[in-house]
Amino acid sequence: MRGWLFLVPLLILARSVAAAPDEALLGRDDGYPVAPRKAQMNEPRYIVGSFSAFDSFGPHCLLAPAADSVPLPPAAPRPALSYRYEGATYGLDDYLQHQRVTALLVLKDGRLEAERYGYGRSREMRMLSNSMAKTLLALAIGEALQDGAIHSLDDTADQYVPALAGTLYGQTRIVNLMRMASGARFVEDYGPNDDRAAFNRVARRKGLVAAARGVTEREYAQGEHFSYATAQSEILGLVLRAATRRDACSYIDEKLWQPMGAESAASYLLNPGDGVELLGGGFSATARDYARLGQMLADDGRVRGRQVVPRPYLLDMTDPARQPAAFRPGTMDSHGSHYLGYGYQVWLLPGDHRSFVLLGIYGQAIFVDPVLRLVMVHLAVAADARGDASGAHLGRERDALWRGLVAQFATSPAQPQTH
Repeated sequence: MRGWLFLVPLLILARSVAAAPDEALLGRDDGYPVAPRKAQMNEPRYIVGSFSAFDSFGPHCLLAPAADSVPLPPAAPRPALSYRYEGATYGLDDYLQHQRVTALLVLKDGRLEAERYGYGRSREMRMLSNSMAKTLLALAIGEALQDGAIHSLDDTADQYVPALAGTLYGQTRIVNLMRMASGARFVEDYGPNDDRAAFNRVARRKGLVAAARGVTEREYAQGEHFSYATAQSEILGLVLRAATRRDACSYIDEKLWQPMGAESAASYLLNPGDGVELLGGGFSATARDYARLGQMLADDGRVRGRQVVPRPYLLDMTDPARQPAAFRPGTMDSHGSHYLGYGYQVWLLPGDHRSFVLLGIYGQAIFVDPVLRLVMVHLAVAADARGDASGAHLGRERDALWRGLVAQFATSPAQPQTH
């Protein structure tokens, strides 16, 4: 399918637009094939197919959908969505011609304003989260905290996982792992020889605990400095399983996925070294269920009148004012940028009110504005892991698109709230 699906009230119509970027390079003529092995999944010819078939690369577990899913009705007609970028005004069709987007959904007040798919993708396909999964993990930690399985975020990881005793990560407080603030010397730049790659090689062979033992140097005192490392998320996953005495797949399904009102099954790829879920980025779900997750977050953890995630905990996760100064937008240093802040496994956006974004490499994002009850799901196959190194500047233009939506909906009449 070379066009996009465009949602209008009552109907979804096939719409012909100009070709998406790099269709031939990305495997269009071969039906967007899945990589023959996981190590090749990010290669241009395979990335589209592999990102919507990630759980085919090995054993995985499934999260069951809700018996009664939350509906996503179409919104009433309104002026076309638009945004400003580099001195010009663009619409959604323009954006989809600029960037390698596989799915783009916009929700306002729980209603679909736009739903589009590219590169042969469809609403039934489970698409890879990459690091958006980290925020789902943080929500599960919050559930375990509410259940009493985790006593305090000030506890250290080894209080729950004795096998981590004597390790740097084991001696790190849970709250500091949540903020990517263990202080460990760890480079995650997505190169073939970075610390992330080394950690994963050991984890695949011997398990996550063995991989954790290889992280030995604390560059900063814990809690003081932001340093992004997926390894910290995987340690949190070990804590979650040990504290709840359950596999993470069934726990997250029971506590979050079904109460959220998911329409479709989701999956976690399992780590071959120990058979546990890859909670730092191995999650796949449909774009519509990512939208439902975003809507739950926009409604401060409430779904159909039920408080699924405790609101005080969600504020601890997502409110810049509740983070130490070194983790707030405008002051936190992330690879030389001070634009974003970081809460509990989620990125914090600057602005005059609370908003935040779940981010994954190669362009995955769920933007959330609780004040406007606005959500944007953005799934992609960017030309590089960070999204901006290739010259397409996906991250910059995506941010401009989001800011355009915020500006447009901030001036629109408020819709009645139904949550």
